[in-house]
Amino acid sequence: MKGIEIMFLAIGGLAGTFLRYGITKSPLLLGVLPVNVLIVNIVGSFILGGFSVLSQQWNLDDKYMLLVAIGFCGGLTTMSSFALETSNLIDNKQYSLMAINIITNVGLSLGSIFGGRALLSVIVGALR
Repeated sequence: MKGIEIMFLAIGGLAGTFLRYGITKSPLLLGVLPVNVLIVNIVGSFILGGFSVLSQQWNLDDKYMLLVAIGFCGGLTTMSSFALETSNLIDNKQYSLMAINIITNVGLSLGSIFGGRALLSVIVGALR
């Protein structure tokens, strides 16, 4: 890995990490279901979906994949926090909330990938 690639990865990761921290520092609950991690996973997935379209359409250099997809979106989204929240719900025998947490995080993150792709496909198509 070249120095410029490391720099792109680090800048993207740092920006995503700071944004995640800003969103998740104060617990946001929907009843007893934590939604901060859900929000960052949905937003990060949407950005990644949109970026994947731009990357293909504009034939972007791989260093931008390091910046946005791996660095920024990787720093923003968080599988480990999702797993911890889910295990805490299991520990507290809140199985219904555990199922809701899994379904919403996985389902809405996948939906956001497709939504980001669809939106950017329309925008890129309109710019042609």
